[in-house]
Amino acid sequence: MKGHEIKGLWLIVPLLMVTSTGVAQDRTCTGVAFPVHTQVNGRDLTLNGLGLRKATFLRIHVYVAALYVDRPSHNPADLIDSDEPQELILHFVRNVRVEDIREALVKGFEHGGRQQFETMKPRVEKLSGWMADMKAGQRLIFVRSPERGVHVSVKGADKGVIEGEDFSRAVVSIWLGNSPPNPELKRGLLGGDCR
Repeated sequence: MKGHEIKGLWLIVPLLMVTSTGVAQDRTCTGVAFPVHTQVNGRDLTLNGLGLRKATFLRIHVYVAALYVDRPSHNPADLIDSDEPQELILHFVRNVRVEDIREALVKGFEHGGRQQFETMKPRVEKLSGWMADMKAGQRLIFVRSPERGVHVSVKGADKGVIEGEDFSRAVVSIWLGNSPPNPELKRGLLGGDCR
């Protein structure tokens, strides 16, 4: 092998290492990939975990959820009570009607307690009004900001902010509280296997 060929080889090897490292930075669940880090409002957040929403007795895959946090934790109370930014992404893997999404959200808030639900009912209705039919590959995103509330994006369209720290905690509690949509989903978001 000639000298210039050897030099060329040494340039390619580091490039391959950088490329493979970039690929390794993604985590996947049922073929849906998420980066380990993301930027939210100028803050670097880390992927806490990926969870899979399964519905009905047939265990139909509905969406893959990704939770990004400032400080990763396996403790749901730490994440629910956090005053740091968070991002929750629901990446749909099947088509879901808006009526089903609204019903699931209302049930999720109701699990936090009847009194709490009544206090937040106008805000829950506002959130429900922003929902839409979701197709496979589309995303519903909640960004929790400590001082503002929850910023909502549906299918790439910004819908606005629903104010209140109580509301932002309740949103996270839907997935990390005592009555998550399914146990595997919560376990995955807390850093367990996504399956």
